[in-house]
Amino acid sequence: MKRKKLFFTAAVLLFAASLPLAAQETAEAIVRSSRNRISAATVSSRSQMTISARDGRTTARRLDQYSKDGPKGSRTVVIFIDPPSVRNTRFLTVETGNGASDQWIFMPDAGKVRRIAASGGGESFVGTDLSYDDVSSADRDPALDTHTLLREENLNGKPCYVVESKPLDGSYQYSKMVQWIGRQDKVAYKLELYDRKGNHAKTLEILELKNVQGRLSPVKTRMSTLAAGTNTLITVERLEYDSNIPDSVFTTSFLETGKPK
Repeated sequence: MKRKKLFFTAAVLLFAASLPLAAQETAEAIVRSSRNRISAATVSSRSQMTISARDGRTTARRLDQYSKDGPKGSRTVVIFIDPPSVRNTRFLTVETGNGASDQWIFMPDAGKVRRIAASGGGESFVGTDLSYDDVSSADRDPALDTHTLLREENLNGKPCYVVESKPLDGSYQYSKMVQWIGRQDKVAYKLELYDRKGNHAKTLEILELKNVQGRLSPVKTRMSTLAAGTNTLITVERLEYDSNIPDSVFTTSFLETGKPK
């Protein structure tokens, strides 16, 4: 399994247009190396999400996340533990090949599994600043986008490539993504997300990294929604690579029962 993160500046277009073709061709390689920089058969984590409103009020969610390679790509299940209002809410995303994925969610109040339509990928994920698409964005196939190397610059003292990615499919919730990828470590330290009207809608930032089992891993990440003035801080409390996770965890049956077979 190749994973970039545990969960997710205006483009200088004139400069990008002036870059030689060879430089533009390396942009996809930069993005691919960033998303594939951590290799693991499975990933298990426990995290806390702290959601901050514009007025400063906060709410918290604690959740477990499990990921594993599947026949056609990665599979991820998210299980909410606290607070009681979202406890036992379970979410599953399964890649089906060619960059596509199927998604389902189990809401205890409804008592049944609901499949999330492709058109619903932009909806808020359990009241956070992340959408359903954002949750699985770490595994987005670079071949689904066109990539342009805009420039190189320092971000918080780290030399970075600044790469613009535009989806080939107009059904994706974002019209473009601009990310700052470390030249040496290939960590995507910052990602700006633009809505279909071209407005800067969200910013994802990696705030803290930690060496876990020899892998440089994000342990504190923040997603901000600019228009709403809200943000969601994701703090990883426990992280483990290559543990044994049964395949039955990545099924709709598990979503309903919470018990692997």
